[in-house]
Amino acid sequence: MHFSELINIRQSVRKYSNRQVGKEKIKRCLEAARMAPSASNSQPWHFVVVDEPELKEKVARLTYSKVVSFNKFTHQAPVIVVIIIEKPKLVTQIGGVIKNKEYPLIDIGIAAGHFCLQAAEENLGTCMLGWFNENAIKKLLHIPAKKTIGLLITLGYPADNYPIRSKIRKKPEDVVSYNRYK
Repeated sequence: MHFSELINIRQSVRKYSNRQVGKEKIKRCLEAARMAPSASNSQPWHFVVVDEPELKEKVARLTYSKVVSFNKFTHQAPVIVVIIIEKPKLVTQIGGVIKNKEYPLIDIGIAAGHFCLQAAEENLGTCMLGWFNENAIKKLLHIPAKKTIGLLITLGYPADNYPIRSKIRKKPEDVVSYNRYK
């Protein structure tokens, strides 16, 4: 598959089949994420793959509340990957302070993008989640309190006949300019 095809089929999947994901496919997705570039090659990430059904259900319950219910689809996904932000190299920390940039956040975003694109190549669906009960998930998965969870990614086979939606994006001229901001 050409890269341009891959980016067009990758989408946030919110309805999964109950088919289990093979360990080799998960490993290839993790390897794609692991190989992502990062500031000063800090690689400030750790991935916790939650694929044990009862534990995955507990994590899924922590992605929504009575008030905010839009993540209930997480129960359908057979796998949830938790991305923990690790401490970057000292040079990256110093650079981040000087430039007022959160390089580890940028880095895990790149890694998550790699993960999701590899998943699409494997005919798997993903959805990145930023809404979750961080403290409860950290306790459940024995993640040290001082660590930060950056993202969760659901992973699984899309439900039968899950549509590949046309991407709605701004026009190129609305988001691209050359040589100066317009």
